[in-house]
Amino acid sequence: MDSGERRHGTALPFTPFDRFAQFEASQGHSLEQLLDEFEELRQGRLEELRALELTPESLQLVGAHPELGRVTLGQLLAVWVVHDLGHIAQITRVMAKQYGGEIGPWKTYLPIVQGRSG
Repeated sequence: MDSGERRHGTALPFTPFDRFAQFEASQGHSLEQLLDEFEELRQGRLEELRALELTPESLQLVGAHPELGRVTLGQLLAVWVVHDLGHIAQITRVMAKQYGGEIGPWKTYLPIVQGRSG
């Protein structure tokens, strides 16, 4: 993170992000193409994150979210983790539901197969 990024703090809000742009951008691409692109982009972003050599102090840096106001870098990184965990939960629910007909009476004991989180 350069001194310009640190300098802005809450004075310059985050650039707004279109959370739904991927639906249009992914039109016409196969699942394999999308997964390959995801892997490439993810790897690049992780390398960029490692290159920042973040410290506990840098995680306390404050920025301005256009809707949420003051947030720390640590909060932003944590929300990315939880966002990804939400996707893992979605994948897990879809995978579990595929076994709904095969698990017989045990379905009663498995909320994930019933579409409940537990």
